Amino acid sequence: MTSVSRRFGHQGSPFERASGRGSAAHRAPVVLMVSGGADSSALLLLAATSTLDIEDGRGNARIGRERLHVLHVNHQARPIDAEEDEEFVRGLAARFGIPCTVVAADVPALTAASHGRSFEDVARDVRYEAARELANRLSEEAGTRPGDARILTAHTADDRVETFFMNALRGSGPSGLSSIPRRRNRIVRPLLDRTHEELCEACRMHGIIWREDETNSDERFLRNYVRREIVPPARARNPRLVEALSATCDLLGDEDAYLTGLAAEALRRLTIEAGDGYRLLNAAALALEDVALARRVVRSAIREAEPAARLEARHVNRVLALVAEGLGSATTPLGVDVAVDRGVLIIRARRAQEALSSGWLSVPGRLVLGPLVPNAFLAEGDARELEGPRATLEARFQRTAHASDVVATARTFGLEHEGRAVMLDAEACGLSPKDPAARLWVGPPEAGEVLCPLGMGGRSKRLSDLLADSGVPARERARVPVVRRGPKGEIVWVAGIRADERARVTPSTATLVLLTLG
Repeated sequence: MTSVSRRFGHQGSPFERASGRGSAAHRAPVVLMVSGGADSSALLLLAATSTLDIEDGRGNARIGRERLHVLHVNHQARPIDAEEDEEFVRGLAARFGIPCTVVAADVPALTAASHGRSFEDVARDVRYEAARELANRLSEEAGTRPGDARILTAHTADDRVETFFMNALRGSGPSGLSSIPRRRNRIVRPLLDRTHEELCEACRMHGIIWREDETNSDERFLRNYVRREIVPPARARNPRLVEALSATCDLLGDEDAYLTGLAAEALRRLTIEAGDGYRLLNAAALALEDVALARRVVRSAIREAEPAARLEARHVNRVLALVAEGLGSATTPLGVDVAVDRGVLIIRARRAQEALSSGWLSVPGRLVLGPLVPNAFLAEGDARELEGPRATLEARFQRTAHASDVVATARTFGLEHEGRAVMLDAEACGLSPKDPAARLWVGPPEAGEVLCPLGMGGRSKRLSDLLADSGVPARERARVPVVRRGPKGEIVWVAGIRADERARVTPSTATLVLLTLG
C-alpha cells in the first residue's frame, strides 16, 4: 500500500531510523490524540511499546518515551460516557507512563452557534485546535521548533476506505477521493496501513478493553451508514477492497499534490486583492484556464476566505458557471457569498459581509467605499492590467450648457454609464457650487426608509422593496450605498439602482451634480 513517491523517498540509514537522530527534531514532542476507542488505544500502545513511521516514508522507528504526550478532548456530548472515556484515557496513559492532557469543550453548544455546521465538523476542529495548542506549548517547553512537533491520529485503512466512499457520495473531486492523507504538515497518520481489526487484536493481546461509542451505530451519521451499508457488500465483491482503495488513494494523493501546486501558482496570478474573509479574482482570466485547474483555483480561493467551508463538486461547478456567464451570484457552505461582476469574481466569507460604513462625500470629492461592495469595475478589454478594484463614489458640479436639452442630456448620461452614474439637480439636492462645504451623506439602507423612485410619477416606495425588485440579494442589501442630503435627510440616489424623483433634472436646472459609482 506504499505509494511510488514514498518508496522512492529518502529512507535514512539504519541508525537514523532506529534512533531518530538523523534529524535535528529528534527531541520534538509527539502528541497522541486518544479518544479511548480501539484505534486510538492501539495508537498509544504502539507508540509506547513498538515502532511507528511518523516521518512519512523514512521507515518505522521507536519514539523516545520522553517525547510522547497524550491528548484527550471531552466533547461533553454524552455526560456520563464522556466522563468514563476521560478516566479510561487517563488510566491508559498512566499505565505506560505517558503524560496526559484533557481538554473539555462544549461541542453541542459550539455546534448550535456555528451557523449550520455539523457536530462532527465542529468536534474535529476543536480536537485539532487543541492538539495544535498543546504541540506549540510542549515545543516551547522542550526548546524545539513548533514545526518539528508531530500530532498523531489513529486513522486506519478502514477509515480511509470509508472517507473515500463518503466523499464520493457527496460528489468530491480528486482531492476528496484521495481520502485521508498520510501526513499534512505536523499531522501524521501512522496507522493508515493497518485495519481496525488488526488494531483491535493488538489491544486484546495486551489486555486493553477499549471504550465503545454508542453513536457508532447511528446511521444518521454518514460515516456509520457507509461503514454498515456500503463497505460490507463492496468487500464481499472484492475481499482486497481495503488494499485496493488504499493504493488508489495514494495515487490520487500524489497527483493531487502536484496539481495543487499548479493551482496555487494560478491563484496567485489571478488574485486582484485579498483580505480577511474575502478574495477578488480576475474572472475573465479564470474563464480561460483549463477547467481542471480552474476548479482547484476556485476551491482554494473559497477556503482561503473561509477555511472551515466544506465544499462539494456542485458548489465549485456553480461558481465556474457564474464565471462562464460573466454575471450572477451564489452562496456556498457556511454562508460564503460568490458573485461575478464586470470581470471580477468576488468571494466573501460571512465575517467580511459587514454593513457599509457611513461618511460624508464632499462635492467635488471622492469617497472610497472599500473592496467588498459588489460593484468592482474593470474597463472593457483591460483584463490583463488589473489593479485592486475599490468601489468609490465621486461627485462634481457641472453648469448646464446654454440652450441645451438638459433633461435629455441627463437621460443619455445615465444610459451610457449603465446606471452607475447619474446627473441630478444640485439645488434639489441642497447643494451649491458656491458653498465650500457642499457635501452629501453616504451610508447603508436604513430600516423603514422610503423614497420616490424616478419614473414613478412621485409615488413613494419602501427602499427595501426597491432593492428586492431590483434583484439585489438580501445578503447584499446592507452593502448598497445610499446617497442622502444628510445623515437623516432625503434620499437623492440609491447608487447604481435608482435616483429619487425629487432630485431629478428639470428644464430649469442651472447646475448639475454628477455622481459616479466606480
